[in-house]
Amino acid sequence: TTTDSLMALHGPNGHVKVRGQWIKMMMGIGDYQSAVRDLPLPTPDQDKLIELISGDVDYLDDLSLGEKSAYIESTTYAEFLTERVGLSEDSISIFYPFPKLMFGPAASRLSVLEAFYLGNPGIQSMGWLGELASQLAAGMLDGLQTLYFPDGNASVARLLVHKLIPAVAPDTQGFDDIATSRFDYDALDVEQHPVRLRLNSTVVGVRETADETVTIDYVRGGDAVSVTGKHCVLACYNGAIPHLCPQLPEAQKEALRYGVKVPLVMTNVLVENGHAFSKLGVGAVTCPDDPYVVVSVPPATTTGGHQPPSGPDDPMVIFMLGVPSIKPVEGETSREILLRSRHKVYATTFDTYEQEIRDQLQGLLGEHGFNHETDIRAITVNRWPHGYAYEYQGIDDPLWDEGQAPHELGRAQFGKISIANSDSEARAYLDAAIDAGWRAVAEQTA
Repeated sequence: TTTDSLMALHGPNGHVKVRGQWIKMMMGIGDYQSAVRDLPLPTPDQDKLIELISGDVDYLDDLSLGEKSAYIESTTYAEFLTERVGLSEDSISIFYPFPKLMFGPAASRLSVLEAFYLGNPGIQSMGWLGELASQLAAGMLDGLQTLYFPDGNASVARLLVHKLIPAVAPDTQGFDDIATSRFDYDALDVEQHPVRLRLNSTVVGVRETADETVTIDYVRGGDAVSVTGKHCVLACYNGAIPHLCPQLPEAQKEALRYGVKVPLVMTNVLVENGHAFSKLGVGAVTCPDDPYVVVSVPPATTTGGHQPPSGPDDPMVIFMLGVPSIKPVEGETSREILLRSRHKVYATTFDTYEQEIRDQLQGLLGEHGFNHETDIRAITVNRWPHGYAYEYQGIDDPLWDEGQAPHELGRAQFGKISIANSDSEARAYLDAAIDAGWRAVAEQTA
């Protein structure tokens, strides 16, 4: 395996791809000077990039320590790069692929401090604090280990269901074969089982009744149905809850509406074989100026019983990770940017997505024998107009007192109804959803 990646920028004759350990180089580690010189950027911008990454210049040396702290919390990283570092607008895009995957189009509103947290350069020049931050970041990267399931978090849900209803897959061992096991969906909703899971049942209403029970109205097979119970956990996203449960106090509904989901586009492309990608010699390509900002090979995981391709002769899947691209309007907040971006995800046709995919892959892989017309076997475009949970951003969101943030007010227990989702933690991660579920069950069983 290699930790190298490619930075791919548009040049006069197509993509210019520069190989290197870009994550480390952005922290001033390794031969970043040569890599920057190979980028298709004007020489003055190359000079300023090398200067920025080196950490030799403190761009805030005219400020006191307190003023520096205030500046990095209240100023966008884009403004810092253009006004303090002196980079052109066309050059700063190289710092945004990873932030875009975290914050979507609202990455343009990240503060200097938030960009530093994500590993972007600039803090190296800030004395002992910069040196410490660089050492910690480098150590973290060297020791980083990640567990992947081939089907993502779906395997986690399947493991939970198998634990609760073993009859759904009686021959399944669990972790070692969950990704390849076949579930008997008819065994999910059986009256004799202590746990029942009902699928294909869209909830349209949740209400407390006079006898301290909760009634759930849902639609199944075109029929309106209701079920009543002593407890209820709403695990959908926050924006839907005010519509489902109109009994909630107006202030709580308003808090639930505050967070705006981050729109994303995640695409899988099945290709005839892996020859063209293997000739790149890297696992990931960063494409700051393309519709898909990261193009990568799936992790070669055998977790859950999955068997990855054994070599370049086998068919392979290419991951393409993107965000809707819009030009921010002056004075627009992060939440407003995300709302407007969501509409672009909805309005873009599959034909447009397909053409963007084909054009980008041909530009990246064409020199290695790739032909999109014959080598692409299938395309799956996952449009997530309601993607990641909204995480507060320092420039546009207040610093609320403990317990007073919108996600905290919105998740307040209402009678026999609790709320559990990643929105209720204001963090778009699996552990946040698990924490929320634990909290909700604890509320119901208290």
